[in-house]
Amino acid sequence: MRNVELLNIYQFMHTQQVLEHFENPRNIGTVADADGIATIGSSASGEMLKFSIKISNNTVVDAKFRAFGCPTAIACGSVLTEMVTGKPVSDVEEIAAIDISDALGGLPKDKQRYAEYAEQAIKEALDNSKSI
Repeated sequence: MRNVELLNIYQFMHTQQVLEHFENPRNIGTVADADGIATIGSSASGEMLKFSIKISNNTVVDAKFRAFGCPTAIACGSVLTEMVTGKPVSDVEEIAAIDISDALGGLPKDKQRYAEYAEQAIKEALDNSKSI
């Protein structure tokens, strides 16, 4: 296949929101002095999401991610940082995989697990922040 054909297939398989967050991911990295960190999966399995957050006055003031995996995995981490930053912890606790999927224009059934990983990551990061 030629590069143009691969690009067309790639664009067909993903929503515009997934492509935007994959091609221009937001908030990559690890929060310095994070209050909560969670790692879901492992790079050895080919799928990993690491999520870190900083909380001040019961509000998530910073969020960053690192992901290893397909475009959807990266997009889920990226969009989740935008969904939680500046939000009260009580609102962040309510974020579910369907909210992450919806923010990306809907994910196909075989990619929904990445939204589930992202939900699990933010919940674990919040739990870890409470134990500090």
